[in-house]
Amino acid sequence: MSLFEQINNDLKAAMKAREKAKLEALRNIKKVMIEARAAKGAGSELTDEESLKIIAKLAKQGTDSAAIYKEQGREELFNEEMVQVAVYEQYLPEKLSGEELVNVIKAIIEKTGASSMKDMGKVMGLATKELAGKAEGADVAAKVKELLS
Repeated sequence: MSLFEQINNDLKAAMKAREKAKLEALRNIKKVMIEARAAKGAGSELTDEESLKIIAKLAKQGTDSAAIYKEQGREELFNEEMVQVAVYEQYLPEKLSGEELVNVIKAIIEKTGASSMKDMGKVMGLATKELAGKAEGADVAAKVKELLS
C-alpha cells in the first residue's frame, strides 16, 4: 500500500471517528499530494519518497507557524498547529539522534573521500539524499561543516 493510499484510508477512519483535528491535517496532506500529482502531469502517481518530502515540508511549515504563534502569545493557534504537526510526524521516519547523524555523515565523508571544506558540496549531495526526512537540512549542513573543518 502506498503512502497516498494509507493517508486515504486514515482519512476515512478519521471521518468515521469524528476526529476533527486529525481529519483537517489529513485533508491538507491529501490536497497537497493531489496538487503535486497534477503539476507533474495527468495520471502520474507519487512515489512514497515524494510523498514523504511533501509531508516533511508540511511538518516544517507547521512547526515554523507554531513558533510564530507562540511568540505572539496566541496559544490557541499554537496548539492547533502542533496537533497538525503531530499528525504529519506519524507518517515520517524516525529522526536521527545527534550521535547517529554524526556516524552517518562520517560514513558519507569516507565514501566520497572528502577531506576539506572544498568537498562540502559532494558530501551534502549524498547526505541530503540519504537523510531525507530523517534529519533537518540545517542540522546536516552544520555537522558536515564541523566534521570537514
